[in-house]
Parts: sequence; structure tokens; C-alpha cells
Amino acid sequence: MNEKIVGIIGGMGPEATVDFMKRLIRLTPAADDVDHIHSIVDNNPKIPSRIKAIIDGVGESPLPHIINIARRLESFGADFLVLPCNTAHYYYHALQDSVHIPVLNMIELTVNTIIQHHPLVRKVGLLASDAIRITGIYDTCMQKYGLCSVYPQLHEQKRLMQVIKDVKAGKTGESVRKVLEEVVADITSGGAEVIIIACTELSIIADEAYEFPVIDAAEVLAERAVAVVKYGAETF
Repeated sequence: MNEKIVGIIGGMGPEATVDFMKRLIRLTPAADDVDHIHSIVDNNPKIPSRIKAIIDGVGESPLPHIINIARRLESFGADFLVLPCNTAHYYYHALQDSVHIPVLNMIELTVNTIIQHHPLVRKVGLLASDAIRITGIYDTCMQKYGLCSVYPQLHEQKRLMQVIKDVKAGKTGESVRKVLEEVVADITSGGAEVIIIACTELSIIADEAYEFPVIDAAEVLAERAVAVVKYGAETF
């Protein structure tokens, strides 16, 4: 059986794309090179800022650029696409409508992971950019299942945005990680029963040893991509 080829719409940000690819490699059952997944990657950091477009309302829309990449990957032979950027899923439906191959929906997959593995949870914490909060793309998805969102307090959200900017600038040291830990403490004190790491920059520095349930959207997306290729899983 010929395995499916995954197309990766990358560059948002570039290190987050590399982090996602490392997850693909780590999660793939492989004894040799040939066992790994064939991926076609466009790691394009020149895609216009989602923050400037969505939050500031003054930036160029990234959607035409994302669509161009998606169509290019499709023409190169990708059987399905992944978009390892939570905020860019604001454009998910327009993106899916622009191509003839499936685009995995990281938001839906992540929320479904909570439903499957934590069925009693009702309050979900979100570590995400301001754009996720403004657009409500996780809120809308979770409300369908009776889940409610818990965000950091506004002053902690401001600190979280600085962490995201720091990671984009290559700053991933102890001081940055400590701020993230403090934001996590704030969100759990706000009643969150499980936390979603809903920014792929934060996925780079998040601690895997938290003492409470944490769902990393980047990990969920990588797991489903591997499942589609290796086990014939659905691409919904």
C-alpha cells in the first residue's frame, strides 16, 4: 500500500514548523529511514503576520499566501495538509475550500482529544495568543461539547504574549520558561481542569512534566498525521 504524503504549511513561525516535524519523526514507528513519513514542507516565514491582520486590523491578510502554499503543496503531490499554527486556523474553512485535498483541523482534533480522554472536564484553560481569544475559534468549537474556556487574567495574558514574541525571537531560556510556568499557575487557579497549549511557539518550551492534564495542539496534530499515514485514520 502506498502511504499518503503530508504537506506542511509552515513558517508560522519557522521554529514551530521544525518542532512539528520533530514530533512527526518521534511519533512515527520506524526502524529505518524508509519507515518515516514522506512530507513536503514550505517553511515560509514571509507569510504576513496573523497578529497584525487579526488583532491590529492593519496588516495584510495572510490568507492568500497560505492558500498559494496549500495549492503548491497539492500540486507537488501532497495527499493532505497540516497547518501547525493555531491562530492561522481562523482561516481554516477558506483554506479547505481552496484545495481538493483534506486539511487536518488542529482545533477540532484537540478539542476531541479532551472529549475522548477527559470526558468529565468542563473548564478548559487556553495558553494562546490574543488572536485566539479575540476570534474565539477554540471557544466556538468547545461550546458544541458543553466546555467553557478559561483564559489567563489580562495582565498574565500580556506576559504570555511577550513569551510568544520572545520564542519567535529565539529566546527560550529559563527566564522565559519561568514566566510561562507562572501563567500556567494563574490559569489553573482560575478553575481550569485541563490546559490546551494552543500556540505552537509555546509548544517549543512547554514542560512535559506538569502535574495536571495538558493537551498540546501541536502534538495532537502530529499524532493524527502519523495515524493518517500509517494506520489509515480519517482526515477529519
